[in-house]
Amino acid sequence: MATVIPQNGAEDTDEGADAPLGSPTSGGAVPRRRLLHSCRTDTVVGGCQEGRLRFCIDVPNFGRWANPQDFADFAKEVEDAGWDGISVWDHIWVGDRSEVADPWVLLAAAAMVTGRIRLIMLVTPLPRRHPWKLSRECVSIDLLSGGRLTLGVGSGALGPEFARFHGEEDLRTRAEMLDEGLEILTGLWTGEPYEFHGKHYELERVAFKPTPVQRPRIPIWVAAMWPSKRPVRRAARWDGVAPIFYSAEDDEYLEPTPELVRDLAEYAARHRTSDLPLDIAVGCDLRRADEFAEAGVTWCRHGWVPEIGLDHEDWMEAVLSGPPR
Repeated sequence: MATVIPQNGAEDTDEGADAPLGSPTSGGAVPRRRLLHSCRTDTVVGGCQEGRLRFCIDVPNFGRWANPQDFADFAKEVEDAGWDGISVWDHIWVGDRSEVADPWVLLAAAAMVTGRIRLIMLVTPLPRRHPWKLSRECVSIDLLSGGRLTLGVGSGALGPEFARFHGEEDLRTRAEMLDEGLEILTGLWTGEPYEFHGKHYELERVAFKPTPVQRPRIPIWVAAMWPSKRPVRRAARWDGVAPIFYSAEDDEYLEPTPELVRDLAEYAARHRTSDLPLDIAVGCDLRRADEFAEAGVTWCRHGWVPEIGLDHEDWMEAVLSGPPR
């Protein structure tokens, strides 16, 4: 079995990069005009009911979720149980014996059977995707869902998903590609004639239609590995940060705590370039949700680090009982 590492831009460290890193009974999509009114899509804070801690179910795009129908059915159950969002990982390969789905197909399937929950890509490693192709995928999901997409991006983790397919492995280069890719995405989303000439990407003048439902654009969350600073500075320029926590001294991932989140939130606030609030999406202990909210968390993510083939029926039962309120 392959070791699976979240594609969270964790290697875009201070040493490794220059750039600062509600449900209709029918279950159908919310009509576009209704969502524009009810969810304040004139802002880019990532969803409805700003100021309230929101709860998200976080699952991989492999194993039991490799079948789009199973994912769609689960997304509908998640919505009916009262959760605010569902997020899905973006892996393309996790071992030759593992079943893997395209995460954009999963989100499309979920968009067709839900009408309220946020659909979150968490996260896509932009340096292994063509920005113009990703632009089309994002807008298609945003239209299909009536404006419920949040895009999470990162530079990608080290490991076989880059090496096996001869992708870019240099961390500094990947960080540069991430920044250029974000410029291209947001430029194409405007629908206006756009061109880009960078170090890693060249795009001749072109206009992409249609444009996203959300205004001024689809919200973007950036992954980070705290306490690395540059990924958080990058996130502070966008709409949210999706961190994991790591101890270089002990060479191990850390369980998120309100104290760790508070340090990250204070640092991000010092580098925020917008007056809009910054979403902070953390895999947190639901029993301490109030503490995490006080520390700055706006999205509490609940998921498991899966072992392929291992059932988590107790986890599923708890999910379907709904989030803490």
